[in-house]
Amino acid sequence: MQVRIIWTYTVEMDTVDHPDAGPEAELDAGSDAAPDAGSPDPGPGAGPETGAHRFARYDCSAGCPVEAALEQISGKWKGLIIYHLLSGTLRFNELSRRVGSVSQRSLTKQLRELEADGILHREVFAVVPPRVEYSLTEKGRALSDAIDALRRWGLAHPR
Repeated sequence: MQVRIIWTYTVEMDTVDHPDAGPEAELDAGSDAAPDAGSPDPGPGAGPETGAHRFARYDCSAGCPVEAALEQISGKWKGLIIYHLLSGTLRFNELSRRVGSVSQRSLTKQLRELEADGILHREVFAVVPPRVEYSLTEKGRALSDAIDALRRWGLAHPR
């Protein structure tokens, strides 16, 4: 018997409620066996999609725009990446040195997420060895005041 689990999610555009999504089992043709009820539910937002956002719209309450902003810039290294790119265009290794003890894999993942959200621009030059430069987009530069406020708060409230 083969059982394929397909995750489906319903997005309600006119309500504040966030429906819980669960697995729906689809049995292969010719099989009368019941689906495996013991499969764990990874919860909303899980699935093969990358860059999936928690809500389709962010106008459900006064806090939703804050959540939308935090969803785009939250991540262990994103704030530092944006902070260092505010000073100008950087190549991957220079950005890695400035950020600190980040693995290449983690830095690459965070850079890709920021690029997917339109916060930074990645430019690849067709030279040998390959050269890649990162810079902030207009949307990313608009975070300047917020990042500076976080820097000032960090200076005033050290750990």
